[in-house]
Amino acid sequence: MSPQTVLRSKPKIHYPDSDGRPIAENTLQFQWIVTLQGGLDAMFRDDPDVFVAGDLLWYPVEGDNKLSAAPDALVAFGRPKGYRGSYKQWEEDGIAPQVVFEVLSPNNRWSEMMDKFRFYERFGVEEYYVFDPDKVELDGYLRQGDHLEPIEHINGWQSPRLGVRFDLSSGDLQVLRPDGRPFATYVELAAQSDRERQRAERLAAQLRALGVEPAG
Repeated sequence: MSPQTVLRSKPKIHYPDSDGRPIAENTLQFQWIVTLQGGLDAMFRDDPDVFVAGDLLWYPVEGDNKLSAAPDALVAFGRPKGYRGSYKQWEEDGIAPQVVFEVLSPNNRWSEMMDKFRFYERFGVEEYYVFDPDKVELDGYLRQGDHLEPIEHINGWQSPRLGVRFDLSSGDLQVLRPDGRPFATYVELAAQSDRERQRAERLAAQLRALGVEPAG
């Protein structure tokens, strides 16, 4: 009897979509995470090749489901929009997120943040921003070769990749789009929408008083 070769397929590796940790530990931290992710997503809404996500697990190495990070916000240029349970880099043409944000809570440990810094430095992040909303402190890092180097003057700094500018002159952080408009919370956006609607209604009423029917 001739020997038979038994081919065994490698066991399929499961990459969890959650690390079991909460998105945020307090309302201020959560508000900033949502504002950053939402502002970035809105800014690039018309570009099909810019993917923006918040609190999404990023796996940089195929076959290793222990090596991961979940940035509070990430931006990947050159990747299409769409649903993902996690960001598996080998399924994304090997493209690492170029920009990541972390928003601190009072419980973040120094060792934890150093581990994240080393992860982002190792796996190709170009710009890394860390914001502490309680202290209103922003730190930024820019890739120089194989390393992420501190940005010395962050107030007024304009992100090379995003085009946004960071302004701390008011005593709070403002993230300004290239057109100068600041990122806003959902409540601020809703209030702005209400004001615009009320202005439109007043203008329509004035036109009708003049015997002119508004278009639309």
